[in-house]
Amino acid sequence: MVLWDLQRLRILRELAERRTLTAVADALGYSPSAISQQMAVLEREAGTALMQRAGRGVRLTDAGRLLADHAGLLLAAAEAARVDLAALSGDVRGTVRAGGVQSALRHLLIPTLADLLIEQPGIQLELTEIELEPAVAELRLGGLDLVVSDEYVAQPRPRPAGIRREVLLEEPLVVVLPVDHPRSQDQRPMSITSLRDEVWVASASGTGHHALVLAACRELGGFDPELRHRSNDADMQLEIVRTARAVALMPSLAVRLDDPTLAIRHVAGGTIARSLLLLTRDQPTPGALAQVLDSIRTRARGLGRTFRETETLETTSLTR
Repeated sequence: MVLWDLQRLRILRELAERRTLTAVADALGYSPSAISQQMAVLEREAGTALMQRAGRGVRLTDAGRLLADHAGLLLAAAEAARVDLAALSGDVRGTVRAGGVQSALRHLLIPTLADLLIEQPGIQLELTEIELEPAVAELRLGGLDLVVSDEYVAQPRPRPAGIRREVLLEEPLVVVLPVDHPRSQDQRPMSITSLRDEVWVASASGTGHHALVLAACRELGGFDPELRHRSNDADMQLEIVRTARAVALMPSLAVRLDDPTLAIRHVAGGTIARSLLLLTRDQPTPGALAQVLDSIRTRARGLGRTFRETETLETTSLTR
């Protein structure tokens, strides 16, 4: 009777997803030779070949794929047992690995880390800046425990099976101009149409932000913007606005409202929004992860109130 080693089963499951021994080694913190040795032990335990070379990578055999599927179930059962034992003891401790886009790290995850260092020192929160597609792969494999990513209106993200998806926050996008731009003197919400002749900056082609800027200019302004500059880094986009006198349409969290070098205006004629999404595995939630999730949700609600209060104040000042 074979008593399966969970760590070797995890290696097999990682290999089914990552395709190369080097990628598995990088993900788990081992050397490729150590991963190869562990796979050799697992093959002896299974009594059959589990992988074969395929170009520069490896391909699982039928037996390898079958055992990898079972490995997923066994690893999930082990995680559920760990969660139940932790709940029974009442001791909230553990490591939580969180990933997110830049603005999520800055406004949600880093403040949550600061709170936990004081209030829950038994919880170790590890942070990684990461985009959604690679983040979902890490989430499914257990490399991350939660992901905070984004989704733009009319630019839906994929919804993979086995992943819980929760909308944390609806965040308005704002028009960003250099402070000395001729149109910056008008404090009212700005129409997209009035920006027809401007040079624009957006994220790279193929991203949700790039598609949103194109759609907003076409639908609200009736024109294709002159997208002369592209960067996926929000701070870089703002620097281009300052230096190249470009125009940007950016999430509110990506901009400091008190930045003296920028003029920030809401969009006239309707709200353009971005959703911040909270993603977790569809599995029992350990106490440490539950504590982190509660803290993130609390901060997101606070940001939502701030957005609503800012819009109310602007509307009130304009009607006086």
